[in-house]
Amino acid sequence: MVWIIIVVICGLALTGGVAVAYVLGLGAVLSFLATDQAQYLAILPQRVFSQIDVFTFLAMPLFILAGELMTRGGVTKVLIDLAMLLVGRLKGGLGHVNIATSVFLAGISGSAVADAAATTNTLVPEMQSRGYPADFAAALTAASCVIGPIIPPSIVMIFYGALMNVSVAALFAGGVVPGLLMALSLFIYNAWVARRNDHPGGKDSVLPAFVPTIIKALPAMAIPVIVVAGIVFGFVTPTEAAALAVAVTLVLVGVYEFAATGSVSKSVRVLASKTNLSLEKSILLTGSIFMILFAAAVFGYLLAINGVPEMIAGVVASADLSGVVYLLVVSLVLFLAGMVMDVAMALVLLVPLLIPAAIATGADPVHVGVITCLNLTLGLISPPFGGCLMVVSASSGVSYARLSRAVIPFIGVEVVVLLILILAPDLTLFVPRLTGLIP
Repeated sequence: MVWIIIVVICGLALTGGVAVAYVLGLGAVLSFLATDQAQYLAILPQRVFSQIDVFTFLAMPLFILAGELMTRGGVTKVLIDLAMLLVGRLKGGLGHVNIATSVFLAGISGSAVADAAATTNTLVPEMQSRGYPADFAAALTAASCVIGPIIPPSIVMIFYGALMNVSVAALFAGGVVPGLLMALSLFIYNAWVARRNDHPGGKDSVLPAFVPTIIKALPAMAIPVIVVAGIVFGFVTPTEAAALAVAVTLVLVGVYEFAATGSVSKSVRVLASKTNLSLEKSILLTGSIFMILFAAAVFGYLLAINGVPEMIAGVVASADLSGVVYLLVVSLVLFLAGMVMDVAMALVLLVPLLIPAAIATGADPVHVGVITCLNLTLGLISPPFGGCLMVVSASSGVSYARLSRAVIPFIGVEVVVLLILILAPDLTLFVPRLTGLIP
């Protein structure tokens, strides 16, 4: 039965022309029929609805909407100016600005692809004009986008938490240190390359005006602080925090528009137009996500009634793999899957199969969740089908082949961080324990 699913899903997925939801749904339904279990199809609607009727899922479209509003409302430019003010005078300064901007955006949008789309058009041409190699500028932009889904809020963590019944607040808290470590590793690598290759930057760099930049940036930086602190310290749920993020973003974008136009009526019209465009994009993306969730629920039900998770747990037990060794094996599988599969597809296909056994061997659910999300996110910058690579390549004009070669050292740096996090779970669990979200 499992092989039927694997063959159908892999065959359709590799064609690149079939949506993930259709691939998963068709594979599951065909397996029901092929294994003489068609009678279970009658209760699928009730089963599926019960699995996607989760309050936490409501946070996803709201965070998506907040990210769309910020991208269209000029918040990205404000955050780039702030990053330039903070690290622009260092050697390789624009490279550091690129990374710092991704850290700031990570606390707002929670999406790697949104980060890539927002920063590539602005930062890559600017880096090229100042003497950075185009391949390096594009590869650094793609690599720094991985920070987005790790530092909270994170759409992929919301997805994972609802799928595996793990506290989203604890996952968000667990992503803080790994996300910052990822950023630190990229800062170090960029500094080393800048000195080796004599990249531009230094004390003579022109910086934006200090006071206006701080005044504009403080409200934008208040959004991730409000969202993350509210969730971590229990003042709001992730869904309430997402709604709060949308409300604050609307006000902030409205203020920016008024400052730019000086007219209340004109700023209201512009804000309404940008809100409509953001709603349209958010609705389309949310619809595609819930189609995947629907198909995943069908697939999960098929696995459950056939005892696949128990079978994998038995194999792990008979192989006598320790928690860390099994987690390393799972990480390798997820990393390889991420190279050829969409993140959402890999999440719903592999996580219910592999992760319960990891937790059964003694691994902490929050630690495993953060590691899984980071691992799958690395697939977005891994050839041959990295989603962020495609976005950056299309936006920067750097060919996909050249970008794939240039990003390999960055992948190596981030894989080292991943291994450190696997071997030292206390790094991930420090903030959740500090805030009392886990014992």
